[in-house]
This record gives sequence, C-alpha cells and structure tokens, in this order.
Amino acid sequence: MSVTPEDVTRLEMCLTDGGVAVIPTDTVYGLACNPASATAVRRVYELKRRPPAKPAAVMFFSLQPALKLLAELGPQTRRALGALLPGPVTLLLPNPEQRFPLVCDPRGTGSALLGLRVPAFVGPLALLVGVGVPVAQSSANLSGGSDPRRLQDVPVELREGADLMLDGGELPGSASTVIDLAEYEQNGDWRIVREGPLQQTALERLLV
Repeated sequence: MSVTPEDVTRLEMCLTDGGVAVIPTDTVYGLACNPASATAVRRVYELKRRPPAKPAAVMFFSLQPALKLLAELGPQTRRALGALLPGPVTLLLPNPEQRFPLVCDPRGTGSALLGLRVPAFVGPLALLVGVGVPVAQSSANLSGGSDPRRLQDVPVELREGADLMLDGGELPGSASTVIDLAEYEQNGDWRIVREGPLQQTALERLLV
C-alpha cells in the first residue's frame, strides 16, 4: 500500500482538528496527534492505557523542520542528528526551552528531555515527508503490548477509537532504538535506552 497525496491532506486535517490517527512509520504503526492539544494527547494515552506520567515522543516527518525549531541544540548534537536521522531511532535530547510539555513533561517537573523521532519515509511511504506539522507519537499498541507490523495487528479498540487510519502495508515490526544524547554535547557520552533496529556497533561508527 502506498500513501497518496490525499492521505497526506487527510492526515494534516485530522491533526489540525485535534484528531488521533493510526499511521505507518519506518518501524511499526503508531498513534499520532497534535502535541499541543491536551484533549488529543489524553485520548492517545487513554486508548493505549498508557500511564499518564510517562512521556511520549515528538515526531517530525522530515529533519529540517526539527533542526529549525530546535535552534538551541549545540553543533555536536546537530551533527549527531544529521548522522542518525531520518532513521529508526528516537533521540532523547536536552529540552531547555521546555518544548511540547504535554508529551515531554506530563508530570510537570520542568526538567524533562525531548524524545525526537524522524522516520525514514521511503518507497510507499515517501509522500509522508510532506506532512508539515509535528505529532505526538507512540506505538499503536496497548501499553506493554506487541508492536504492530501491519494495520490489522493494531488492537481493534485503537482502530475503532482513531479518527483516521493510513495503511502503509507491512512494516519491519521492530520499535525504534532509543538513544540518550542528553550529555552528548558536553562530553560525547551516549547510551542505548531501548534496543531496536540500529545496533550498538552501527551507532559507534555514527556517533564519533
């Protein structure tokens, strides 16, 4: 299944209107919503039965808008983003501007990181690069459940609760590698928080 220009338009309208969408990524199917909409974010958490204090990722559909918005990132961190993104990773970054507090800091501590996701949308999913708004994004599963490789693998309650579903065919099925880059600018330190498609040896080559 290939994403069409009409799909892109429908997705942007859904997000702008405060809706919740099931979308394909370069790893698994995810739930997406406007990260500035408290109602939409709450719906995602409730659909997933996700603990309300657990942060979620913010996903951009291409890298340049993310780099433009996150102007506070230092040069070493920006080089890391250029090496790793787009790709099957979620990067935990310093968030001194406290951007996207509803998903990055749901407990209101004021000291949260930003989980940044920029998938590699290629082939049948390539047109998703044209989506112009960031989203709050989490795997389209029940909290703690298996990651959906196909649209029909998404739990029925999530499919019925979403306002829009995009079918991108069968996906790789392994959730993104989560990498903590909070200290990377200061001393080059990084660590894998969750194993995923991008392995330690590949990261060692990229994060030099």
